[in-house]
Amino acid sequence: MIKYLVDTHTLLWFFNGDKRLSQTAKQILSDEQCSKFVSVASVWELAIKSNLGKLKFPNNAKGFVKAIIENKFKLYDVKPEHVFQLEQLEDFHKDPFDRILMATATFEEMKFITDDENIRLYSVECVW
Repeated sequence: MIKYLVDTHTLLWFFNGDKRLSQTAKQILSDEQCSKFVSVASVWELAIKSNLGKLKFPNNAKGFVKAIIENKFKLYDVKPEHVFQLEQLEDFHKDPFDRILMATATFEEMKFITDDENIRLYSVECVW
């Protein structure tokens, strides 16, 4: 079975019904039969950006986690192996959250649902 890791912006676009979300991404994210994962790093990212006033989500991180669970996504912990994989990444992309998400998707052999063009410079398999 194919496993998908969802990028933070992709998930926010899905929850908000954003028109920038591709049809392919929308179809996968809407399909309850697909194995869809959200890294705890995405929750962390939302909490930090919310505190900085750069991002809004109803009830902030708690509301984000509630939406993740209600939409049948599985939360995925950051593991030491993901950090070790992170050390192997070239330095194309500077965002630390995107980097740990890429490392997680690579190590866990997940397809990464993202619209971020910089991530396509890496060997992680992307879907959009």
